[in-house]
Amino acid sequence: MEGKVAVVTGAGRGIGLAITESLAAAGADIIGVSYHMPSGASETRSLVEGLGRKFTPVQTDFSVRPDVTALAADLAGREVDILVNNGGTIRRTPAATHSDDDFDHVMDVNLRATWVLSREIGRSMLERGHGKIVNMASMLSFQGGVNVPGYTSSKSAVAGLTKALANEWAGRGVNVNAVAPGYVATANTHDLRQDPRRSSEILGRIPAARWAQPADIAGAVLFLCSGSADYVNGAILPVDGGWLAR
Repeated sequence: MEGKVAVVTGAGRGIGLAITESLAAAGADIIGVSYHMPSGASETRSLVEGLGRKFTPVQTDFSVRPDVTALAADLAGREVDILVNNGGTIRRTPAATHSDDDFDHVMDVNLRATWVLSREIGRSMLERGHGKIVNMASMLSFQGGVNVPGYTSSKSAVAGLTKALANEWAGRGVNVNAVAPGYVATANTHDLRQDPRRSSEILGRIPAARWAQPADIAGAVLFLCSGSADYVNGAILPVDGGWLAR
């Protein structure tokens, strides 16, 4: 990936940070987008520049539609080779009390931002005849989950959007795929991991018998961004320790 430019959303921590490090180690310069991304020193910048690659920080709130539109227009004007739509959020509330505000917030961040960025950057990729887009789906793209109706809806839609874009763009040199993580040890799952009963139930269902680490997900993303995946289109790749196979 030497000399390629990769946009990674949610690049400030967790899975996004691991993806950023993995792509930079493979030779890509990084445009790191995050709600909390500082313009100066940061762990993300340090990792990328420590690997000898260029780093451009961008701070954007994906729940603010005009900000996402402006970001997409800006990035579409650059020669982006790789787009990783990793930025996301979750709201945990039983469906009967899940508010419209929570549902809309999750859909805007997880789905609409993915759509807008893919459309605008994808159009530029199509003009150049090459590009890689990797979306962040979830094992809940295949299952219903509990107490996360907005999140499940958004991730199911991300899987569908991935296939729809692949159908249109595969023949024009742009690969669109998604990774579907299982339970990953990040801030989003902190409360689950601290609950002995829930953590035990989850681990008991995972054949690999452990929580995923962000680097596990980054490895799958790296593959889909590489030339080794040039004939992979519209795939939703589970990285879940065998959860879906159970």
